[in-house]
Amino acid sequence: MEDGGSLDEDDRLKPDFVNAVLDAVDEGRDEEARELVAPLHPADIADLLELVPNEQRGAVAAALGDLVGAEVLSELNDYVREAIVEALEPQQLADIASELDTDDAVAIIEDLEEDDQKAVLDAMEPEDRAAIESALSYPEESAGRLMQRDLIAVPEHMTVGQVIDFLQHGSDLTTDFWEVFVVDEGHRPIGTCQLSWLLTCPRGIAMADVMKREQTLIPVDMDQEEVGLRFQKYALISAAVVDPAGRLAGMITVDDIVHVISQEAGEDILRLSGAGEGDINEPVVDSYKARVRWLLTNLFTALLASTIIALFEHTIERMVALATLMPIVAGVGGNAGSQTMAVTVRALATNQITQSNTWRSIRRELQVAVMNGGTVAIALGVGVSLVFQDSHLGMVIAAAMMTNIVTAGLAGVAVPLIFDRLDQDPAVASSIFVTMITDSMGFFAFLGLATLSGIAG
Repeated sequence: MEDGGSLDEDDRLKPDFVNAVLDAVDEGRDEEARELVAPLHPADIADLLELVPNEQRGAVAAALGDLVGAEVLSELNDYVREAIVEALEPQQLADIASELDTDDAVAIIEDLEEDDQKAVLDAMEPEDRAAIESALSYPEESAGRLMQRDLIAVPEHMTVGQVIDFLQHGSDLTTDFWEVFVVDEGHRPIGTCQLSWLLTCPRGIAMADVMKREQTLIPVDMDQEEVGLRFQKYALISAAVVDPAGRLAGMITVDDIVHVISQEAGEDILRLSGAGEGDINEPVVDSYKARVRWLLTNLFTALLASTIIALFEHTIERMVALATLMPIVAGVGGNAGSQTMAVTVRALATNQITQSNTWRSIRRELQVAVMNGGTVAIALGVGVSLVFQDSHLGMVIAAAMMTNIVTAGLAGVAVPLIFDRLDQDPAVASSIFVTMITDSMGFFAFLGLATLSGIAG
């Protein structure tokens, strides 16, 4: 698969190897560059193109020629692939797309400008073009975009022997499949049959007697994240995709779902931080736009917390120790809120929280918050009492810490749930609002209790 000297022990391309390829291309030794890269797996060639500087990718791709084929393009990062695809002629791109499964071809073509997309589709064979156009008609990140059209479907009246003969002698059949779909007269899937069953059953048995009637059907308009959850829940290798009329439209295989699960998990983590897509190949301006709006929102929420501090200005003036201790209450509360929020967002993303167990989940997180709050409050209260020789101050900050951690636990679970009930992505803005609540409550509880108790009098 590779020459053994290009990859390190973690299967990453060695810097020396990348530099050797770049030097060969810069000096016009294209044949040498191709000889270096030829032993690599398509995924490693994709890594190579992602590792080279932006301004050199075009030259490297041109030097490697047909080594940058369909499989390499399907493995590329979206931003890198977009840059390389723009340098290809429509006919070249059409030839590459024709070699790929429909879902991979769609991933390449869907981001093109409308005119470029039309030029590529016009250059394709009618059958391939029809499949791509059909896929593009479905919403982005849906099962319709993700599915493959190439599958094996047979009527239920066929026997095992007839199906085996069909697979052996049929022309233009897909070669990558794990099960055969059994359909009725209306092309609606009524069962599946694994290849292992076909090879071990007598030839004369009807498919209707061999097939498994229980199956997980995927609607074409289902979101790809939900598709991934179904594959994970039911341990699927492949699944039939059906149109609104229940007819077999395509299939989705687990190799596509592995990518989806990884992608969706990464997106949720990045959304929690407001970092946009978080791709190191993303254009600087796009990264700036994605991040700055959340920083400005955070600035507004921080001003709210500062306003609370201003309300207790005279209390702080009378006891400087309060200013020293305020960040502790807000900071620990913020961390507690982030912990609960991360657990809740993940539970929502994996369908662990539903309407039937929402209140149980809230109660659980509040119980954890009370236990955490009690432990931290006691530790902080004792520590402050000893350091400042003021047990009254220790009790006040302990009470404030307890209050803020419990509030943080409630906010960490409630804010994502509210976003989810409003059909908004809970990962997008939850962190901003949870931070605002914990900061504001931390300052208000500590300074308010300090004022009421008269310790700064």
